[in-house]
Amino acid sequence: MHIPFNKPYLSGREIEYIKQAIESNKTSGNGFYTQRCHEFFEDKYSFGKTFLTTSCTDALEMSAILMDIKPGDQIILPAYTFVSTANAFVLRGADLVFADSEQNTPNLDVNSIESLINPKTKAIVVVHYGGVACDMDKVLNIAKQHDLYVVEDAAQGIDSYYNGQPLGSLGDFAAFSFHETKNIISGEGGMLVVNNEKYIDRAEIIWEKGTNRAAFFRGEVSKYNWIDIGSSFLPSEITAAFLWGQLENLDAIQLKRKELWERYYSLLVGLQDKEQLILPVIPDYATKNGHLFYIVCKDKSERDSLITHLKSNDVHALFHYLSLEQSPFYKDKHDGRKLPNAERYTDCLVRLPMYYDLSDSEVIRVVEFIMDFYNK
Repeated sequence: MHIPFNKPYLSGREIEYIKQAIESNKTSGNGFYTQRCHEFFEDKYSFGKTFLTTSCTDALEMSAILMDIKPGDQIILPAYTFVSTANAFVLRGADLVFADSEQNTPNLDVNSIESLINPKTKAIVVVHYGGVACDMDKVLNIAKQHDLYVVEDAAQGIDSYYNGQPLGSLGDFAAFSFHETKNIISGEGGMLVVNNEKYIDRAEIIWEKGTNRAAFFRGEVSKYNWIDIGSSFLPSEITAAFLWGQLENLDAIQLKRKELWERYYSLLVGLQDKEQLILPVIPDYATKNGHLFYIVCKDKSERDSLITHLKSNDVHALFHYLSLEQSPFYKDKHDGRKLPNAERYTDCLVRLPMYYDLSDSEVIRVVEFIMDFYNK
């Protein structure tokens, strides 16, 4: 029996809500289901203001526009992340300053941030890898001292917390993903959170292609005009309706995924005790949301062999990011610093199958193949 890496979860009501959106004769963006999703996130997590987008990438690009990023501005961000985190700022002409990962987690090493700041630094972008929070108090204190923006790339961070505060509620801006590989999905899709009040009005204009169209439909202006730069960042009501079908089931989805995470951990901890592999670390200030489960092998050769072994047994496991300072696009622009932890995660991290419909027997099967690999 094949065990895929991911299988999108369907609540069973997505088609019903899409049908309702179509029958309402309002399938373009910012309609009933968009507003329903916005209200859900703002009520449940006390986010400042939310804007559904067509992707997390779009949400990050909106944050770059809102911060007025210009050529020559420098952005501090983790090297171990997806390319969208970087592209959003490169598109505005920014220079990237990559930070290493922590020794114990793939998250950005916050203790390295101070040394990377200079007069051109404009923002710190953190990525909550696997839905596990960065040490945000340290990040926010540094940002305050140096008058920098903070952007949370919370693509994987839905329904996870830092010292009791929801991820996405801490920075000036935050970006979420609803890609089909995430806990809550809409096929493609994302969301920008604006926690800094002075940027809310402009965010809506940028979101609506640079116009005050939303204000017009609220009756606040007699006609709408081109006000600012922007793009068509908002998704259709069909996408929002699909997302609403997921959000209704958020608690059940999260419960199941966290149970799967715990099951993997309990079954694999013996191999960690024998120092054969390393399991995820959840700092005291963070929670897990069951987005992914990974193990860290001793080197690239072992990692590649394990993935091959699992594949030969019909289990689809994957490595993850390739550290961006080594990428063909940016390696000649990087300042030359070695980032050993990011490189270690690039070479050694393996993600195991994780999705709502994964059964306990399938988790056991995956673990048995891993144990077989290490016992040999």
